[in-house]
Amino acid sequence: MRFASLGSGSSGNATLVASGSSLLLLDCGFAIKETERRMQRLGVSPDQLSAVVVTHEHGDHIKGVGPLARKYSLPVYMTEGTLAGKDLGKLASLNVIRNYEAFTVGDLDVMPVVVPHDAREPAQFVFQDTNGVKLGVLTDLGSLTPHIIEVYRGCHGLLVEANHDVEMLANGPYPHSLKLRVASHWGHLNNTQTAEFLASCDLDTVQEIVVGHISQKNNSLAHVQSALHEVITQAKSIHFACQEAGFDWLDLHA
Repeated sequence: MRFASLGSGSSGNATLVASGSSLLLLDCGFAIKETERRMQRLGVSPDQLSAVVVTHEHGDHIKGVGPLARKYSLPVYMTEGTLAGKDLGKLASLNVIRNYEAFTVGDLDVMPVVVPHDAREPAQFVFQDTNGVKLGVLTDLGSLTPHIIEVYRGCHGLLVEANHDVEMLANGPYPHSLKLRVASHWGHLNNTQTAEFLASCDLDTVQEIVVGHISQKNNSLAHVQSALHEVITQAKSIHFACQEAGFDWLDLHA
């Protein structure tokens, strides 16, 4: 299995997951031309996609899903709540995820995970290939639950958000209401929460860690690295995704 990002942050998110003959796009927060450009940088094109999987209806994750799916006749997977929260227009193949039931797309088993976030029915995902390799993607949640900790334990790869530094958010430019929303149990993980999550994982199993969805206004790479200092010293490999370039392909092995 391998995975890469077209971009990670509040201005647009999209993650590629590939195994065997299957290539999934998790979210698409970019317009078609930008998505095509960013995919080309990673050596793939939208007509190679097996499907698009959607986490929730916020614009930085769903903006380009409808247009991309229509142009390339792609199957789309999303929860009932996400579908109710965003009118994507007519799609060639819409697959509704009900009750967070797992599904399979080609060579990838996809397990939706319940997360606390301020959307209609948000989901994050754990992907597993035919060799048992597991990738966990965990962004857009405001707090950690025992279920989340359990589900993501044993992953070989992790993409997890460290959205904000608590003090930078409090003293930053956001309106007070938005600060409360971001910092709430239904908002986004702060650096300390991300450090706690990664500390709960079996880092001996994790081959690649990517920290993403880092706010450009309420966080900095220096703050993230400081909060994750102990994890960084223990991790086999850790990367930091950015809004403009995401991150390049990373390989996971059985």
